[in-house]
Amino acid sequence: MAAGDSENIRYCARFSYLCLKFTLITYSTLFWLIGALVLAIGIYAEVERQKYKTLESAFLAPAIILILLGIVMFLVSFVGVLASLRDNICLLQAFMYILGICLFIELVGGVVALIFRNQTIDFLNDNIRRGIKNYYDDLDFKNIMDFVQKQFKCCGGEDFKDWSMNPYHECSAPGPLACGVPYTCCIRNKTDIINTMCGYKTIDRERLSVLDIIYIRGCTNAVLIWFLDNYSIMAGVMLGILLPQFLGVLLSLLYITRVEDIIAEYKLDESLLQETQQKSETEFASAGCCMCYPE
Repeated sequence: MAAGDSENIRYCARFSYLCLKFTLITYSTLFWLIGALVLAIGIYAEVERQKYKTLESAFLAPAIILILLGIVMFLVSFVGVLASLRDNICLLQAFMYILGICLFIELVGGVVALIFRNQTIDFLNDNIRRGIKNYYDDLDFKNIMDFVQKQFKCCGGEDFKDWSMNPYHECSAPGPLACGVPYTCCIRNKTDIINTMCGYKTIDRERLSVLDIIYIRGCTNAVLIWFLDNYSIMAGVMLGILLPQFLGVLLSLLYITRVEDIIAEYKLDESLLQETQQKSETEFASAGCCMCYPE
């Protein structure tokens, strides 16, 4: 091989190494900063939640979910930043395997949820009923439930009768809320003045008799139908979650391969240099003292 060709190969290899290194550092740093931001928002939200918290359970608390997500993103991305800066094979492999495991778990979870669709819906409905039971004690769940009911025009988890699980809305409860549903379940125009008692005495009535007063379908099915009708948005969300992780695994794999090639090339050059030195020393020793005398 000509010397020029060898230099071109070395230049291309070096350029690819630098490109992969810069890309992986940028990728890891970006998600490291995003993880730190998510963690900071989660901590702030949890501090604010504790000020008004009357419910001891942390179930379905968005602040807790943000904190956990932020911690995972921050730590994993930090490993990626450190590994790419130091060219540490062990850390690079750990970063790649963690991303791969997370990606695998998400894919398996999605497939299992689709296969056991009815069980997944029942699980969601049961958890929504648990949240409804503490609707007025957990402001996070209250805000989420109100938003979903208004946005998707639904009421409750499975249907509007789920609100009988709430101690203020069950039919045997005292007070004006008994046997009623929150006003976010009511059918109204955007220009109408909000009537917080519009769902009064609707839980114990037949579905058809309240069809013009409140939304009778459950929010679980309403959200599911919306996703099926807007499959392009659903596909975009899935790609937005899975594609960055797959890209991280691919970048890590390529970078590990390139670093290992450089290490192997360095060891080969070092061994050749040692052999050359040993050969020179042997030739010098075999010449003896005669080479010092003139002919």
